[in-house]
Amino acid sequence: MRRTHHRTRTHRAALGVLFLCLTTLATGCSMNDTGGADDLGYTPTTLDVEAARARTKEVSSEIFDMIGLPGAKTTPAGAGASTCEEDPEHLFRIRHPWSVYDATEEELKEGFERLHEALPAKGWKVVSYGPNSSKAKSLELTAESGKERFAVNAELWVGSTDPKKKNLIGVSVVSGCFRAPEGTDLKGLY
Repeated sequence: MRRTHHRTRTHRAALGVLFLCLTTLATGCSMNDTGGADDLGYTPTTLDVEAARARTKEVSSEIFDMIGLPGAKTTPAGAGASTCEEDPEHLFRIRHPWSVYDATEEELKEGFERLHEALPAKGWKVVSYGPNSSKAKSLELTAESGKERFAVNAELWVGSTDPKKKNLIGVSVVSGCFRAPEGTDLKGLY
């Protein structure tokens, strides 16, 4: 139970890092004609929520392919949507947390290293890499896409002596803000 609580706390911290990365991808302030002041520093792509979910899942699939463990299992977590604080009536982002498991500790370590090496080759900038601040000092990386407004955070959780704990790679993919098509009600996003 303590490890699960730690993972949840660490996962929340990782999402905070991702949001910080996404908000600093570009600097400056712009005005747009459909939603007022926009402090994002970029013009969000207009996209339907379900299309944005689908694109985020595609990015997650690309991350899975970089890890290179096709025989491993993944959690069936869906991609969630939430409004962007800069303009909650018009802007939203997608987050897709999932994990890779049912592989040996060595396979997971090799997959994590493949991800670390493949991201730059695929146009991603690794902004942090190394042991995190958790008691376990789990290996963690955060990267931003140079092609689209996405960030990824991955953590390698291995070495537990508790047989109830799975060795895994935890991944969170978070989009930048998208603009919903005119007339879209963003209340009640999930």
